[in-house]
Amino acid sequence: MSKTPKTGFVHWAWEWVKSIAFALVVWLFLRTFLVEAFRIPSGSMENTLLVGDFLFVNKLLYGAEVPVLHKRLPAVREPRRGDVVIFDSVEEADLKVVKRLVGMPGDTLAMEGGQLFRNGQPLDEPWARHGNPGAYADAFYRAKMRRWQVEYFVGSDPASYNPDLQNWGPIEVPVGHFFMMGDNRDDSYDGRYWGFLPRENVRGRPLVVYFSFDPSSWKPLPFFSAVRWGRLFTVPK
Repeated sequence: MSKTPKTGFVHWAWEWVKSIAFALVVWLFLRTFLVEAFRIPSGSMENTLLVGDFLFVNKLLYGAEVPVLHKRLPAVREPRRGDVVIFDSVEEADLKVVKRLVGMPGDTLAMEGGQLFRNGQPLDEPWARHGNPGAYADAFYRAKMRRWQVEYFVGSDPASYNPDLQNWGPIEVPVGHFFMMGDNRDDSYDGRYWGFLPRENVRGRPLVVYFSFDPSSWKPLPFFSAVRWGRLFTVPK
């Protein structure tokens, strides 16, 4: 017996609903446990990441969080020095931030004249950008830096310790935490101001730049003029 037009339509619609539902489940699984999209809103990571870069983030690498249960899957590996990391802000809820990991638990960090030292040794950082080496923090932010840093200060005179943007430390990174800095060292609101990053705030690592455009030259038409074609499908390092 052949199907009536109504029965045929119901069957066709049901197959489409199942297909869409399956696609949504797959998308939610991928977004939750494997890959998530992220947009770069500021220049704090120039020139590694630029305003207008759109990234896919590898969430599996450091252990994705299971929704509702708030448990983490086992990490493929732990974060390492030099990793570019996406993480939850320690100051603002529902805000994700990207910076570079420069200090592991137990590391002693300091900066002198814009040069970063780790465990007493100057670091060679080819990714670091120093566009304004004379930059400094105002009195409000210097006081903010001192409030949290003095607790971890391992220098000789904590009473007179007065950190600034380009000169601070030495401070020691505590267990279960990392120290994060933007590659654009003279224009980055990073760990120097807000402190150490708890391990549980780590979310992922940039996987690939899947799209990029220059907002300063963006025009509805011609669309192609603002696209940074050379950045498409590049891997941030």
